[in-house]
Amino acid sequence: MEMGFFGTLFAPIEGFLHFVLEMLYSLTEAVGFGSYGVAIILLTIVIKMLLYPLTVKQVKSMRAMQELQPQMKKIQEKYKDKPQEMQMKIANLYKDAGVNPLAGCLPLLIQMPILMGMYYALYNFDYGEVAPTFLWLPSLSEPDPIYVLPVLSALTTFLQQKMTTTEMTQQMKIMMTIMPVFIGWISLQFPSGLVLYWVTMNIVQIVQQWWMYRGDEPKGKKEAA
Repeated sequence: MEMGFFGTLFAPIEGFLHFVLEMLYSLTEAVGFGSYGVAIILLTIVIKMLLYPLTVKQVKSMRAMQELQPQMKKIQEKYKDKPQEMQMKIANLYKDAGVNPLAGCLPLLIQMPILMGMYYALYNFDYGEVAPTFLWLPSLSEPDPIYVLPVLSALTTFLQQKMTTTEMTQQMKIMMTIMPVFIGWISLQFPSGLVLYWVTMNIVQIVQQWWMYRGDEPKGKKEAA
């Protein structure tokens, strides 16, 4: 894969992640079973744990915005012929609810360089003379021959989206169908090591979101009940 503009942009992060991945592989060797698959899983967990405070802000902001959607729709319908008044009413709605519509953007922007660096690090990773086998995978540098990881990437993407969504609009239904299918489709062509990272990241995200909202039933579900 050619580096291109983004590959060059994220090259420093990619190099650092390569270094950390090699360190984690050496750790698995010291334990008695050298495994790049385990090293990728460990690296993904470490990254997600470090980014957890940002993930909390991002997910809670997204959910808060979704919970305001019914009220926003009423305002938009009522003041559709008065755009300035509509914007003022929506701004007051955000203020009264203590929601900043931009609060979810900053955590995502901070995470993106790290996540993109991880993408390039695993897409371009040279496993050297070590046979990068893992469980049923003959090579982490090649696509999964029996499609287990692509299926898992689609399923975990769907579940992760479902846990974040409180109001199931038509647009959200379409997105929750298209995105997992798209992720599963591109995973058919990606190296297994990269898809293993994606699946692990989704699973950790699902666990983190469950932990964030344990015992906290979304407002949308309470109202539906």
